Amino acid sequence: MAMTVHCDIVSAEGEIFSGLVEMVIAHGNLGDLGITPGHAPLLTDLKPGPIRLIKQGGQAEVYYISGGFLEVQPNVVKVLADTVQRAADIDEAAAQEALKAAERALHEKGAEFDYGSAAAHLAEVAAQLRTVQQLRKKFGGG
Repeated sequence: MAMTVHCDIVSAEGEIFSGLVEMVIAHGNLGDLGITPGHAPLLTDLKPGPIRLIKQGGQAEVYYISGGFLEVQPNVVKVLADTVQRAADIDEAAAQEALKAAERALHEKGAEFDYGSAAAHLAEVAAQLRTVQQLRKKFGGG
């Protein structure tokens, strides 16, 4: 049996996942991170996008996070995010439409336009879409 570490994924709404994993793969601001048992202690921020858990036995689970923080301690990995959603629960068609709407909003700016929040919304929707597409391509849909 492979070595495991306890992982918790927590959002503002509550605990999303708690269990043993062989590996956590997340997208940090400086690149992708792969966390396995015995990893050095670490605290880093995460970009919006997919986070993949390789659970005990090799099964993969993919979640979308809106950004947040990853903390690695000797016996636990914690992911703290504002929003967490199972990638399989994201509606790809709705995400594509939201991406188009966000792009239109950036191009059709009016007098009350807030570029920062519009760009952040566009980045978040694009990250959701990448998560769904990655799940479909690499894992056969979920």
